[in-house]
Amino acid sequence: MADLTRENEIVLVRARTDWGAIWAGAFTFIAIWSVFGFLGKAIFASAANSGTASTGNGLSVGMAIWAIVLTIIAMYVAGLETGRLAAVASRHDGLVHGMIMFGLAVVASLVIMILAGNGLAAGTPIEGTVHNPYLLDLFTGMGWVGFLSLFLGWLAAMGGAFTGASRKVQAARNVQQIRPAA
Repeated sequence: MADLTRENEIVLVRARTDWGAIWAGAFTFIAIWSVFGFLGKAIFASAANSGTASTGNGLSVGMAIWAIVLTIIAMYVAGLETGRLAAVASRHDGLVHGMIMFGLAVVASLVIMILAGNGLAAGTPIEGTVHNPYLLDLFTGMGWVGFLSLFLGWLAAMGGAFTGASRKVQAARNVQQIRPAA
């Protein structure tokens, strides 16, 4: 990355994707989503077990709303950090970084869920298949809640990175005039 200085502005020249910023955003999402996801699970566990307020698949309405709102907030914050950390020249580049961070965060979350599911099932698959019963219950139970969480989280990640990239304008200090070469 080269910094070119002109009177009162810094122009950043980027030719590549900033993977450090993308990984930082993905880890930020996973950290926020995990901590506050467990908080929501603790709060809404009694409602889900009683079966009184359910979405029809065992997921309480409160937990469903919590999952959607939490995903939006966590993706926005992660996208914002990705946009701020990536030294991009335009808001469009921030938007692209947010989209890549979203994809990486979703894949990383799925890998973590698969590993956790295998641990919970103690490595015992369903007879004659390689499927894990924990994961089957998890994915079939999400339905529209999972779709809305991912779709709105995707938009929030891109919006956060777009906003974070727009705050990169800084005034240069102690700039010396450079005469053009003859």
